[in-house]
Amino acid sequence: MKLRLIVLVSFIASFASAPAISHEQKAQSDFEKTLAEFTKAKPIVANTPRLDTKDRFVPVISRKGMVTSREKIATQVGADILAKGGNAVDAAVGVGFALAVTYPQAGNIGGGGFMVVHLAEENKSIAIDYREMAPSGAHRDMYLNEDGSVNNDLSKYTHKASGVPGTVAGMVHALENYGTMSLKEVMMPAYNLAKNGFNMYNYLETSLNNRKERLTANEAAGKVFFKNDGSSYKYGEVLKQKDLAWSLMQIMNNGKDAFYKGEIAKRIVADQEANDGLITMDDMAAYVALERPAIVGEYKGHKVVTMPPPSSGGIHLVQMMNMLENDDLKAKGHNSAATLHLYIEAMRQAYADRSKYLGDPDFSDVPVAELISKEYAKIVRDVIPMDRARKSTEVAPALDLLKESPQTTHFSVMDQWGNAVSNTYTLNFSYGNHTMAAGTGIMMNNEMDDFSAKPGTPNGYGLIGGEANSVQPRKRPLSSMTPTIVLKDDKPFFVTGSPGGSTIITVVMQSVMNALEFDMNAMHSLAAPRIHHQWLPDMVMMEEGISKDTKDILVNMGHTIAPMQMTIGSLSTIMFKDGIYYGAADIRSMDAAAIGID
Repeated sequence: MKLRLIVLVSFIASFASAPAISHEQKAQSDFEKTLAEFTKAKPIVANTPRLDTKDRFVPVISRKGMVTSREKIATQVGADILAKGGNAVDAAVGVGFALAVTYPQAGNIGGGGFMVVHLAEENKSIAIDYREMAPSGAHRDMYLNEDGSVNNDLSKYTHKASGVPGTVAGMVHALENYGTMSLKEVMMPAYNLAKNGFNMYNYLETSLNNRKERLTANEAAGKVFFKNDGSSYKYGEVLKQKDLAWSLMQIMNNGKDAFYKGEIAKRIVADQEANDGLITMDDMAAYVALERPAIVGEYKGHKVVTMPPPSSGGIHLVQMMNMLENDDLKAKGHNSAATLHLYIEAMRQAYADRSKYLGDPDFSDVPVAELISKEYAKIVRDVIPMDRARKSTEVAPALDLLKESPQTTHFSVMDQWGNAVSNTYTLNFSYGNHTMAAGTGIMMNNEMDDFSAKPGTPNGYGLIGGEANSVQPRKRPLSSMTPTIVLKDDKPFFVTGSPGGSTIITVVMQSVMNALEFDMNAMHSLAAPRIHHQWLPDMVMMEEGISKDTKDILVNMGHTIAPMQMTIGSLSTIMFKDGIYYGAADIRSMDAAAIGID
């Protein structure tokens, strides 16, 4: 009993002699202990998801493959193909045809684009150019009025605006050379979606209503996308496309010849002839998809594999990253004024060079090696001042910078064997020239508008067009599309791409830098606020989320901030890390999706 009393007295005395701890101090101490526990370095376990507790943006996680695209029904088509044992190319081709049904504003078989593929077994990367091609009847001055002025409507909204479509040739080429499944297997989901229909989703309902006047002006398009009484389809109602189902079945059964030499070609050409278009049967039969050497850059131990000309995107992505490689951006801070200043000046230089040098490499000499060299990057980086903005007029003369439509779409795929596909394709404007080739269900592109309509003269945007991108027969127009695969230790680490017209290059650059330089996960890398500068007009576009203090510093340095607030781009991204696939569909895009395979 006496022993217990002594212990109790000692315990009470210890409290009396200890300094008092307030509730606030105790709460702070508990918080610091909890924070230390959560942030304590933990051992990396293979095939275990790695997400930091600080991450506010969480990607989709998978262990056997990932598909991400602008539209979730088509994304699911690709995921199902992977689940059945198809590889990344099989899934990509399936997504490409499905988007022609479910995302008709940009998904297509009547347009064209670019695909970058990494093949794991051969450790080989290839670039497939299936960009649209000018008809043989096209000529340099075809979009000029009698007085020599540019007729912009002619290159945008008429049948003369369409180049020969390349999507079918590109998809079939990829599948036949690098896929494992048959054309019928990968196309069957798209056929079923066209024949049986799918439920109208939010974004498509809005998109069709926004373009209703132009679409209904074309009889074939009006009949497909709107009801017999002219009213719009509502959310949840079923949209069927029987003519498109017919076209897809022709391709499934007879390959690309059905599109370029068979009944589909005949219907496209008949529609062109009836509406003063230029595409002939010879033009259709002459079209080929081309494999070109991919652009490969090096950035701090990573390989940046991307698209060569006639896309300008890959060259200038690598050029900008080369210019930034030796700056300590992490120390400057993500989206700080110092970092954004360097981004802007790198963008300014790249787009100035784009204006002078880029075009179809089959028609113009493009100095690819020089533009992506580390030596050239050092020269242009050395003249960038750190304390002030340059004026675009100081950098280069205006030669060939044209406005591009932002209505493009991108999808990314990775499979369980380490193959990866990054694909961007388009009709140019949303729904192309707003015409559907009668009897085919196929929306036609207006890619001819991406040529310089009047070389040497300011266009409608105050910019000057040059000969490198002038209209010529069988030529492919310049593009900003930038499908990209980043390799780490020769394995795909980051697959990304975006729509957005001329903003594509800078959007892709910022997503890659977010991942490589600032260690962001797949979702965070695309969720962070973006900027864009394209040399002319000499102003910086900024998304919401850049602080006022940062903007004020940039303005004081001499940068001009564009007055509008808008979103820039819509990335579809996959990151592969320690055996886990992390997928992200852009939070800026309604009804986009990333779907993993487990």
